[in-house]
Amino acid sequence: MAATAVQAPRSGKTESYVDNKRKDDIRMANIKAARSVADAVRTSLGPKGMDKMISTASGEVIITNDGATILNKMEVLQPAAKMLVELSKSQDVVAGDGTTTVVVIAGALLKQCQTLLHSGIHPTVVSDSIYKASLKAVEVLTAMAVPVELSDRDSLVKSASTSLNSKVVSQYSSLLAPLAVDSVLSIVDPAKPDLVDLRDVKIVKKLGGTVDDTELVKGLVFDKKVSHAAGGPTRVENAKIAVIQFQISPPKTDIEQSIVVSDYTQMDRILKEERNYILSMIKKIKSTGCNVLLIQKSILRDAVTDLSLHYLAKAKILVIKDVERDDIEFITKTLNCLPIANIEHFRAEKLGYADMVEEVSLGDGKIVKITGIKDMGRTTTVLVRGSNQLVLDEAERSLHDALCVVRCLVNKKFLIAGGGAPEIELSRQLGAWSKVLQGMEGFCVKSFAEALEVVPYTLAENAGLNPITIVTELRNRHAQGEINAGINVRKGQITNILEENVVQPLLVSTSAITLATECVRMILKIDDIVTVR
Repeated sequence: MAATAVQAPRSGKTESYVDNKRKDDIRMANIKAARSVADAVRTSLGPKGMDKMISTASGEVIITNDGATILNKMEVLQPAAKMLVELSKSQDVVAGDGTTTVVVIAGALLKQCQTLLHSGIHPTVVSDSIYKASLKAVEVLTAMAVPVELSDRDSLVKSASTSLNSKVVSQYSSLLAPLAVDSVLSIVDPAKPDLVDLRDVKIVKKLGGTVDDTELVKGLVFDKKVSHAAGGPTRVENAKIAVIQFQISPPKTDIEQSIVVSDYTQMDRILKEERNYILSMIKKIKSTGCNVLLIQKSILRDAVTDLSLHYLAKAKILVIKDVERDDIEFITKTLNCLPIANIEHFRAEKLGYADMVEEVSLGDGKIVKITGIKDMGRTTTVLVRGSNQLVLDEAERSLHDALCVVRCLVNKKFLIAGGGAPEIELSRQLGAWSKVLQGMEGFCVKSFAEALEVVPYTLAENAGLNPITIVTELRNRHAQGEINAGINVRKGQITNILEENVVQPLLVSTSAITLATECVRMILKIDDIVTVR
């Protein structure tokens, strides 16, 4: 594709000269950059994939296997390579799992496109052909899928544990998978079964113990202790809980000013007023029968003072202070109560009711548990434990992936096999379809089909098997009609993957293919990078 001087016939017209070199160089540079990003995460694909240790500029260390997290933390400068980072983010939003797969598929497609462009096929032709192929691929996948019911808990657990298998916490998948399934099923609203908001599952991390001690709490967990000033209660049964957003402390002036007190009697008057002010507030609170207070963090002044804590302790009211503002919505939804913004609006109907509020010692700290909530909203809390911060963070990310997988199944109730089986089947069917097509299109579709083989190839490679032998044998099995034959990484051979319970939601695979294709088409269409200073 070197720049060729096109000689126009000498009929008095000027000679035209077309320079295509720069366009090709830019395109190749983009493809190369994007492929190098894809190769960086390729080794972390699958159950035997490696983990990445990321050291950030601030000295924080993250160990993770999650494609979206790895790419998010990598500082990618090249604009086309940034598109792959965005790609894994969008897969994380749509499906939650398969963030590595989507980048690997995009990398393989780019490699094939490079070959096609070198053969002299126009980028637009390549782009349109792979779009057609991706639509066909989604059809093929949908035809392979097995419908699943939400009542069929086993299938849901199987797919959640498949998602967890490639993570650091894979040995705990027997505990975390059912936990993820139960928490999603408990927040599904029968009136709107398709809408699952994962913000209704709160994950509280607490250092100490092992991942085995992770539990699902029907209620609320606060990662803070009850305020112990003045010996207030630390355990309340039949609790009436108020969530307040005002301060129980003497009021401040609106403007910065200092008050000079010259006389002791005036000083006593000020203190007396303060005491009366706080006491009247606490009497109002007590009169509604409230015995647990959750106090929102305050920026302007102290939410509670020692004096108010003393009076609250005398009134036998349990106080949890410094509740984060972001948590208020979750708390009120769970307790089925209303936040109270002013002491004048403190009424009994705004309170939440629970059987038990108690402080529990956990590891080196304490947490507050609220259980037996009356008319509890559709939320749930997961208390994650771990021996160190790295394991804790990774357990949280893995759990999030498992929750997303169950959410996918709630939205689109179909399962397909895992272990590279759908990709090889796609590759075979698209290969056959490309023979029917005419001209360049068939050629491009064939390349698309070959690109999909990267998933089983990489799975085998990461598991230390011989990738060429495995992929050839897989093709052979699929050609004989075994649709669900896939790579069994544990046994190191090819088996029927559905029988081995390696399943994934249809949404993960279809969105991976459509998103990867979309990203590759975009990269192909770019022929110049213009920097604007």
